[in-house]
Amino acid sequence: MDKKKSNNKSKKDNSNSKDLIRLNKFIANSGYCSRREADVLIGAGAVSVDGKIITTLGHKVSGEAIVKIGAQTLKPEKHRYVLLNKPKNIITTCDDPQGRKTVAGLIKNACKERLYPVGRLDRNTTGLLILTNDGEFAKKIMHPSSRMKKLYEVTLSRNIFQKELNTISQGVELEDAFVEVDSIAHSENRKNVVGIEIHSGKYHVVKKIFEKFGYKVTKLDRTKIDILTKKDLPRGRWRFLTETEIRLLKRF
Repeated sequence: MDKKKSNNKSKKDNSNSKDLIRLNKFIANSGYCSRREADVLIGAGAVSVDGKIITTLGHKVSGEAIVKIGAQTLKPEKHRYVLLNKPKNIITTCDDPQGRKTVAGLIKNACKERLYPVGRLDRNTTGLLILTNDGEFAKKIMHPSSRMKKLYEVTLSRNIFQKELNTISQGVELEDAFVEVDSIAHSENRKNVVGIEIHSGKYHVVKKIFEKFGYKVTKLDRTKIDILTKKDLPRGRWRFLTETEIRLLKRF
């Protein structure tokens, strides 16, 4: 009988442990600071959990724990998900030391939570970008295993031949990796405009693909991220994702 009770208690403890999260993540989820900054605060003895000072990095807490930094009680933020149609000459970051315009500035009035871009588009690349404060969601959809497809409209400095499109469609070996190409096609009217769909998240990957074949990309626009499109979303505007869109994106 005692052994059975012990086993049941062990199972209950294990189940509860699955609901625990690292203290630095709890702090980051509250919007107070980043995980790295939270680790500094924890190490300095500035964080208490249920009235007890915690200095151990990696300490785990439940979602109902009373976490304080000084006299301030932290509460986990509500997760927010924003879709932005990024214009040209905007930096994909939250802060820029040089004072240039950033994507964070474009959505500053969206909500009180601090949102971060999922992946990045370079300064001159336009199109769809997701911003969120859900770190686990961002990490999941950026991971190569998600194979989330993105569609780009690419304008080249000159017309491209069909035989080269056929070659690219088989995948391209770049210096750092082999890149699979899910689909590629000419524009109906312009032979220097190409639609290419890939699931690689490597930086500048589209430009590198065409540069390998001697083509310069003069304009690059991300027109689709999985189920998300630019429909009813003009350049420079943003909107919140719907519950259905969030659920579908979380399937990865």
